[in-house]
Amino acid sequence: MSIDKPTRRQLLSGAILSVLLGASAVDSFASLRHVIIKSEPKQDEQNALVVLFLRGGADGLNIIAPYGDENYYRLRPTLGIAAPTSSKTPTGSRLLDLDGFFGMHPAMAPLLPLYHQGTFLPIHAVGSNDHTLSHFQAMAAMERGLAEDAGDVASGWLARYLNESGSDGRSPLRAVALSDTLPDSLRGTSGAVALTRLSQFELKSPTGAGGTQHHPNDRSEAMAQTLQLLYSQSGSGMEHRTEDLSAVSEATLRAMKAVQQLDPDHYRPAAGVEYPTSGLSLALKQAACMVKGEVGLEVACINVEGWDTHVAQGGDTGWQASRLTDLSSSLAAFMNDLGDKAARVTVVIMTEFGRRAYQNTGLGTDHGRASVMMLLGGGVCGGRVLTKWPGLAAHQLVGPGNLHVTTDYRDVLAEVLARRMHAENATALFPGLHPKAVGAIKTANPAATA
Repeated sequence: MSIDKPTRRQLLSGAILSVLLGASAVDSFASLRHVIIKSEPKQDEQNALVVLFLRGGADGLNIIAPYGDENYYRLRPTLGIAAPTSSKTPTGSRLLDLDGFFGMHPAMAPLLPLYHQGTFLPIHAVGSNDHTLSHFQAMAAMERGLAEDAGDVASGWLARYLNESGSDGRSPLRAVALSDTLPDSLRGTSGAVALTRLSQFELKSPTGAGGTQHHPNDRSEAMAQTLQLLYSQSGSGMEHRTEDLSAVSEATLRAMKAVQQLDPDHYRPAAGVEYPTSGLSLALKQAACMVKGEVGLEVACINVEGWDTHVAQGGDTGWQASRLTDLSSSLAAFMNDLGDKAARVTVVIMTEFGRRAYQNTGLGTDHGRASVMMLLGGGVCGGRVLTKWPGLAAHQLVGPGNLHVTTDYRDVLAEVLARRMHAENATALFPGLHPKAVGAIKTANPAATA
């Protein structure tokens, strides 16, 4: 993609995010051409995509376990979780039956009602073409939307989507990473910000005489002065100053006003909804606040650490189970909190690779190939396990005992972008992809008729 010389309005638009959130909130200066803030779109037409990345390589074989495959318990005599019909295991320690072949980890019980409602879809044997089994390289490939970590593509797949879908009429909170830094999937667009708390989206106004700051209630005046300062530093020329200032400041001030009205630090979820106290829950609560507050959110990215289970992984209890408890409880709270607006939100849960099919001597699992990808929310064709199951017999495994990848993760993402986010040519956003239909997302857009 070529990079054009940025105009004054584009420079000003990019700079305003730095003023609001600090210089780290925007990406490379070269791509500031993509930020042109005019006016917000109709919020009732805007879907939102929430991407959770399970970092460390989540073990899909115990998240959605193929208890109907006779080799499952042979390969995992200790880690394998009891079948739903097991008479030797207490009910709460058994897999939650999904379709007579696959069962969901018992710690994920909060998501079972969503599965039966058809809004939760596990997709098994998903992965990339990465054979290095390196966290760094596998994540680098997925964040950039590539088959493997190769080539000269530097931008992330979400950044390319944001750039290609245009920036006219978009909110400064169009794309948010709910973390300290932007993930690589958002690298390459200047329209993304990193926030640990939504309340960080506030004016960093110029210092007044004597080192005093502007009064927080006088944000309009402070913004005007900040914009004047930015404009005076962006180059000579006066002919379009009024137009540029009003175009940038109007949308930004509107977003700030919306955030102030939301009062995110005192956000109250829907009646009866209780989020856990984890970092993941805090991030999802912030995302719910933005969706319900109509601030123009299109993309939210959340990192979920702690999935590298080489030792003491545990079966129905233990390390992985604790991570799954937090994941499922937080997601269930998020979806219930959204209420009717859940039809406009699609959640993608992905990981860089899976774990080896057999347990190791440390009662854990080593790096493998395929894992589980999960979709949740609006437009999802759920209530089933979607897979081209490769099997766990010795001749069906690849490498030193890895689950074979039968679905390219990029096909899933391309379908989500095309059918939920209205990307005009979604497959072009994934270099080298020869698209195959997955059937994970409904063709019709539920948000249009909700």
